[in-house]
Amino acid sequence: MNIVLLSGGSGKRLWPLSNDIRSKQFIKIFKTEDGGYESMVQRVYRQIKKVDSDAVVTIATSKTQVSAIHNQLGEDVGISVEPCRRDTFPAIALATAYLADVMKVDPEESVVVCPVDPYVNDDYFRALKELAAQADKGEANLVLMGIEPTYPSEKYGYIIPESAEHTSAVKTFKEKPTEQVAREYIAEGALWNGGVFAYKLKYVLNKAHELIDFTDYSDLFSKYDTLNKISFDYAVVEKEDKIQVQRFAGEWKDLGTWNTLTEAMEESVVGKGVMNENCSGVRIVNEMDVPVLAMGLHDVIISASPEGILVSDKEQSSYIKPFVDKFEQQIMFAEKSWGSFRVIDVETESMTIKVTLNAGHSMNYHSHRNRDEVWVVICGEGRTVVDGMEQSVKAGDVITMSAGCRHTVIADTELKLIEVQLGEAINVHDKQKFELR
Repeated sequence: MNIVLLSGGSGKRLWPLSNDIRSKQFIKIFKTEDGGYESMVQRVYRQIKKVDSDAVVTIATSKTQVSAIHNQLGEDVGISVEPCRRDTFPAIALATAYLADVMKVDPEESVVVCPVDPYVNDDYFRALKELAAQADKGEANLVLMGIEPTYPSEKYGYIIPESAEHTSAVKTFKEKPTEQVAREYIAEGALWNGGVFAYKLKYVLNKAHELIDFTDYSDLFSKYDTLNKISFDYAVVEKEDKIQVQRFAGEWKDLGTWNTLTEAMEESVVGKGVMNENCSGVRIVNEMDVPVLAMGLHDVIISASPEGILVSDKEQSSYIKPFVDKFEQQIMFAEKSWGSFRVIDVETESMTIKVTLNAGHSMNYHSHRNRDEVWVVICGEGRTVVDGMEQSVKAGDVITMSAGCRHTVIADTELKLIEVQLGEAINVHDKQKFELR
C-alpha cells in the first residue's frame, strides 16, 4: 500500500505546545505501552506499519517540518518537501510526481492520501487498504472515504452518496453547513468528508500535467513557488464524474483544538501536575520542569511550555488562535534532525539554550559572524570540531568559540549541553554552513 500523509499547519490552536515550526502532530501526548509518550505522527505511522508492514509511507510537508519528522520517525520514511505552501492540489501533485519519478512506483499502483493527524484505531487503516483495493478495480478514478457522522458538525464538508451501500457512487458534495443544515444532510444519508481518498497514481499524475506545465518531479519542484494556490477538492474532486465513496463507521476524531485533543488523552495529567479532589474535568499538559497545581477547577485546560502558559475553559480553548496570532516572540523549542533545543533565557545581548543531540548525530559545521558561543557539556560523550581541530568531550567540559570560528559537535552517546550565545545581533539568520572535511 502506498500512503501519502499530508502534514501541514502552524499549530496555533494548540499553543503553547505548538508554534510556527512545531505543529500539533509532533506533540508527544499519547501514552504508549512502555510508559512513554508518542505524537500524532508517531501514532499514525506505527498504526500503518502494524496493519501493513510493507506500506510505503510518504509525508508531504513543508521544509520546516522535515527535521521533526526525521527526529520522530527516523530516516526511512519518504518525504515530499514543499518549497512553500500552495494548498493541497499542488502538494498532492508534487507527492505523486515524487512517487513516480523518485520512488519509481508503477503508474498502475494505487495511492491513498490522508491527513497525518486523525485520532483513529486500527480499523481505520484496514479501511485504507480496502480503499486502495477499490481503486485498483478501476471502477472509479477517485474513491473517497466517507465517515459516518456522529453529530451534525459545522466543521466538515459532506458527501452525499447515491445509495446506502458500503461502496456507492457520489451524488454530490456539500460545503461546511450550519448545524441545522447538517442535520438535513445527515437525514439524506450524508457522510463527513475527512479528506481521505485513493486513486491510481497515473490518474493524478495525468491531472497534474493537464493543469500544470512541467516535465517531471524535479521540474515541478523548481517551479513550485509559481503555482496557483488551490485545494485538491476544487481542482480535481468536484470536477470528477467517475467517483465513488466507501463508508467508514469506526472512531475518527480531528484533534485540531485543545478541547478535542484532551478528550483523547488517557491521563488527566501529562508532565508535572497535581490537582486536588475538588477538581473535575481538568486536564494538565506541562512541558516545564516545575509543578503545576490546580485547585477547585472544573472543565479547564492548563498547558505550560517554554512558549507560554494557557489556562482556559475547555469550550473557549477552541477560540485562542486570534490571540496567539498577536504574540511576537522567539521560538523557544524546536526539534531538529539531530535532536532538539530549548531556549532557557533571553537577554538583550545573550541567549541561553539547552541542546540535546541524539547519539550518532551532529550539528552542521557552521560559523556566526555576530556572536561568540560557549558550550558546557552536562551529560553524555562526543566530539567537537573547532576550526578543523577535533577533540573528545564529556560532562563538565567547556568549549568556547569566537565569532567567525567554524564549529560543530558530534554525539557518540546522547549528548546534552548548555549553549550560551553572546553578541549584539543574535538571530537565526547569522549562520554560515560549511563542509566538514
